Amino acid sequence: MTGTLSRITTLALALMLIGAPAQAAEKITFMIDWLPAGDKAVPYLAVKKGLFAAEGLDVTIQSGRGSSDVVTKLGTGAADIGTGGLAALLQAKAETGVPVKAVYSIYTKQADAIFTTEGSGITSLKDVAGKKVATATFSSSNVSWPLVLTANGIDPASVQLLKVDPGALAPMLAAGQIVATINWITVAAAFEGPLAEAKKTLKVLQWSDYGYDGYGLSLFVSERMLKERPATVKKFVKAYAEATRMAIADPKAAADALKAMVPEIDVATAEKQFVSSIPLIVNDISKRDGDGAFEPKLLATTWQWVAKAQNLPIGKLDPETVVDRSVAK
Repeated sequence: MTGTLSRITTLALALMLIGAPAQAAEKITFMIDWLPAGDKAVPYLAVKKGLFAAEGLDVTIQSGRGSSDVVTKLGTGAADIGTGGLAALLQAKAETGVPVKAVYSIYTKQADAIFTTEGSGITSLKDVAGKKVATATFSSSNVSWPLVLTANGIDPASVQLLKVDPGALAPMLAAGQIVATINWITVAAAFEGPLAEAKKTLKVLQWSDYGYDGYGLSLFVSERMLKERPATVKKFVKAYAEATRMAIADPKAAADALKAMVPEIDVATAEKQFVSSIPLIVNDISKRDGDGAFEPKLLATTWQWVAKAQNLPIGKLDPETVVDRSVAK
């Protein structure tokens, strides 16, 4: 009798399990800091490869309009997790105390750079003195530009800086209207075509080679999300980190994943854009400190640059209050 009851109980449990609905995936709104492009391909790869799904996450990707926009959306609860330049979060935290924290460093070197051409006469940063340089009107690089020049013994007034529409930078450089532009290295692929038509070759000078140190693109999370769903954040970071490693190993796969979700993307350009971002992710700093880390001294240096650029007192903010290292462990 006991054996019969046991079999009945086992059968009943099995039927209950068969009839039970699968546990619903946790929904997350993730916001990239700009329009979809190759350098933003990682979350799309995580979606297409099922990395988020494997962690029980249903991730919706939205586009922000700059790092400050992402910080604002996270702070107001319009998004849960996002990417942005750490400088934007440091500034917002110092000025308004926005309830957002950085949990994972993506770019451990700054993406800002000078784009020029081979044979232009610019082989180092000091060579921009007395030259005409163009930049996008609303580029975040413009704030730090005078500081970078001054730190290298160059008078900012000695450089004629033209502020133009971003779409005009590559054509102007190709036509020789200017000798250099200010850009992030992740957009280098967009300059190759116009320069090739003019029989010119792109040359890039990264500001990080001239003392402009600090963390760049990072993962941000609302403090409410961190408090209420820390395990979910850990799952997201785990999947994002794995997708990053996959994209580095196979940039074409990352570009294909982006194309599958954003049809207007050109795969070849997207692949080049991601490849150009790899040195910002994998470098001596990331190898020394580990993926996703915020090393205290470099974090403090990042804040020092922001404070100087925004005329904020250094004591206005303790940068350690801006990061949460627990979810990346």
